[in-house]
Amino acid sequence: MFKNIIIYFFSGTGNAKTAAHWIAEKAKSQGLPAEVIRIEKHTPVPHTRFEENTLVGFCFPTHGFNTPPIVIDFIRRFPKSKGTKIFLLNTRAGMKLSKLFTPGMSGTALWWPAMMLWSIGYACIGFQPLDLPSNWISVHPGLRKKVVDSIFNRCRKITDRFTEKLLDGKRVYQAFWGLPVDILISPISILYYLFGRFALSKTYFASYKCNNCDKCIKDCPVGAIKLVDKRPFWTYKCESCMHCMNYCPERAIETGHAFFIFLWWLAFSIIPVLIIDVLGNYGIIPEDTIKTGYKYIYYGVQFGVGMWIIFGGYGLMHFLMRFKWINYLITWTSLTRFRFWRRYKAPGRFLRMN
Repeated sequence: MFKNIIIYFFSGTGNAKTAAHWIAEKAKSQGLPAEVIRIEKHTPVPHTRFEENTLVGFCFPTHGFNTPPIVIDFIRRFPKSKGTKIFLLNTRAGMKLSKLFTPGMSGTALWWPAMMLWSIGYACIGFQPLDLPSNWISVHPGLRKKVVDSIFNRCRKITDRFTEKLLDGKRVYQAFWGLPVDILISPISILYYLFGRFALSKTYFASYKCNNCDKCIKDCPVGAIKLVDKRPFWTYKCESCMHCMNYCPERAIETGHAFFIFLWWLAFSIIPVLIIDVLGNYGIIPEDTIKTGYKYIYYGVQFGVGMWIIFGGYGLMHFLMRFKWINYLITWTSLTRFRFWRRYKAPGRFLRMN
């Protein structure tokens, strides 16, 4: 059915990378040449069309029910095709309750890149969500090793079956079972893409444990971290892939939970109310207008001012972190600094590969 297979992947903590190599191993076991290529900030796109009997795949994580922007940008620059077969596999936040494996949700993660590729001539023969362990360490501790291993064993079998069917020329549209849920949560995925990912990038900081090894800066797959005032600074390019936080050898990268809960409370609750009161008291907005359209004015002020406060607050925090007592205070009010708040890396030998 196919002469070779090329798999592109983007991965923060190794889940999508592992899935890509599982597929490649299965293909090679059937005598099919397989190439695995990492998508990162400098990965070149192919400049010529693929051969008709080449199977092209994309493996990537789900970020906020979205495709990571770096993957979207990579696909956007892809060459046109005349019916080249492709497949898409997204890793999601898999969990386990007792003996029950719980699935993540995809949102627009599969459908957006599929439509982009379809519009330039590719034919998608596989949609496969894969519920590998959740790695969102900002929100929850990394899963226990026993749980991670059991989820991986299950997902390896799912991936092998998916690959076998594709190589046999069958179409695998497993993701269609979750389409109703994906449609329901699509507004959340759009809000995340337009707003949430920028706010989340402004919650990470390097604590007093940072020894300036620059590993986070050098290894960031999207080049989102730079050195400002001799400390790592997270820019708007950050995609919350969790690579830096999970791979820092000093466990020095944290999420400022208390600081940013307080900042967001000010930005999206208290300050908008104060601004509306001032606008009303000084007659800038008539009282009748405020009474009849308060909700809409509130949301407008909240959106217009809130983001500036978040970004400005992050810059202020980064400046103040030069003072040790503030660094200690913000670090000690972060949940991620506790030892029980485990970090996460995908297990296995694939972490040592390209």
